[in-house]
Amino acid sequence: MTTHKLTANTKDVGGIPVARLLPQGARRTIGAWCFLDHAGPAEFSADSRGLQVGSHPHTNLQTFTWMLEGEVWHQDSLGFRQLIRPKQVNLMTAGTGDTRGIAHTEQTPEGMKSLHAVQLWIALPTHKEIEPNFEHYPELPQWSENGADYVLTTGSFAGRTAPTTQYSPLVGVDIQFQSAKTLDIPANQGWEYGVLVIAGSVTSADGIRAEADELLFIEQHEGNFTLSAEAGTHIMLLGGEPLPHPTLIWWNFVADSRDALCRAVSDWNNFSPRFGKEIDLNGTGLKRLTAPDVPDGLK
Repeated sequence: MTTHKLTANTKDVGGIPVARLLPQGARRTIGAWCFLDHAGPAEFSADSRGLQVGSHPHTNLQTFTWMLEGEVWHQDSLGFRQLIRPKQVNLMTAGTGDTRGIAHTEQTPEGMKSLHAVQLWIALPTHKEIEPNFEHYPELPQWSENGADYVLTTGSFAGRTAPTTQYSPLVGVDIQFQSAKTLDIPANQGWEYGVLVIAGSVTSADGIRAEADELLFIEQHEGNFTLSAEAGTHIMLLGGEPLPHPTLIWWNFVADSRDALCRAVSDWNNFSPRFGKEIDLNGTGLKRLTAPDVPDGLK
């Protein structure tokens, strides 16, 4: 195996530290996982409104929200409104192609004073016909074994399978180490793997050490691989089979070509019905965001 360490680009977004691990120049995707933000942990001041994200669109992807602390309201153009709490997943599917999309807003409830989450996107296989949808998963497989606590957020791992809908083979596992240990990870042939360090540190079998807000990308050629973690470490293990087509990202859109991204920008800014019913923003304090033009050099 060969391990590469990626360091986050960290920004303050409305008082929330957001560490972006994917995409970046050294690595765009891990399987179909194409976007990875570690948001928080954040404590809001008394006069802060917390997370306030106006109406914005998505295409050719699933948003995958893994909540660690706090609560967030989701509202979308299909009519779903859902509060997500810790150890729950919200999975929103934008659908594929030039005629499908979705829009949503995200807000912390009034009075909520903390937020900690992992926000991921999953690129959809654009050669498949996939309809927009929203799903909430309040219960996921959880277990403790040999000094580590596990939550399986998607896919199959250690003989268990999560209920989360998938359109390409993936796995996502939240792991917290109560004691120092070396973990043997079962690996699928042809998959790519990544390890987000939320807290503490891990070391790969070839000696690469990663700390909080760093990501290990593991080029796995055959067989399993091992990770050594110190006590108190918290990670998210990600893996998946690469998609058979390019994955391009601009703003909140995913596509397999620049032309498709340009069409998405135009459609959203011109209120195309492809994104569903306009979300009623009255009384929310939120606005409808405008999509920026796709740069000429994007490829």
